[in-house]
Amino acid sequence: MIEVLQALLLGLVQGLTEFVPVSSSGHLVLGQRLFGWPHSLNMPFSVAVHMGTLLALLVFFREEWVALIRGFFTSLTTRPRDWVFDQRLAWMLVLASIPAALAGALLGDTVEAHLQTPAWVAVFLAVGALAMLAAELWGSRSRGFDGLRASDAGIVGTAQALALAPGISRSGITISGGMLAGLDREAAARFAFLISAPVIAGAGLWEGQKLARSGLGGNAGVFIAGFAASAVTGFIAIKLMLAYLRKHTLAPFIIYRFALAAVVILVLAVS
Repeated sequence: MIEVLQALLLGLVQGLTEFVPVSSSGHLVLGQRLFGWPHSLNMPFSVAVHMGTLLALLVFFREEWVALIRGFFTSLTTRPRDWVFDQRLAWMLVLASIPAALAGALLGDTVEAHLQTPAWVAVFLAVGALAMLAAELWGSRSRGFDGLRASDAGIVGTAQALALAPGISRSGITISGGMLAGLDREAAARFAFLISAPVIAGAGLWEGQKLARSGLGGNAGVFIAGFAASAVTGFIAIKLMLAYLRKHTLAPFIIYRFALAAVVILVLAVS
């Protein structure tokens, strides 16, 4: 029963922080270290909660996904110069997914082995906050979602590859990349959330095939609880973030990240 309650709480943390730009992976590392929860939950459980956030993305953007899938297949029989927005956007998502897929395949095991510590999380929380601050200071925010360009996919996709490091935040670094490319906050967030879906799905399949060979292990109730909690809170977080960014800045998240990084460093220094 205790493990299921732990899984519910970690699933809530994952679902909320995957789309709020404070780093889901960083908070999971800190949460497990803070409460002394077993490391054995990490890999199989991580797959479960990430699949929960993937479900949230698929459900929230269900109409967009139908249009994008249709756009992808119709683009195969249409000249690129004649593509409509959904066709262009489908290929932008493909382009934006490539850097993160390569980074995950080449560096995923190294990151998991060496960077999953509170000290590194603190460093990357601060680095991500600096990126968000730069986006607020220097992003022109002159284009909406319908003004997306292929260059945005390259910039935001490259930024997404940096999210492999715990503490950076996939949503934070990709929203920042979109804003620096010229997108307004809501458009940058919408694009960031959409491009995260294929990467989360790919990472889930990659880790899932490892689990298929090594065995799942653990209590099935733990994984179900984490999956459900992350799916529900992820859906809510997407809705709230898009609404928030229509009128507000990233300032509260920047302050929070700097403050949390300082607290972690202070605790490590005195312990």
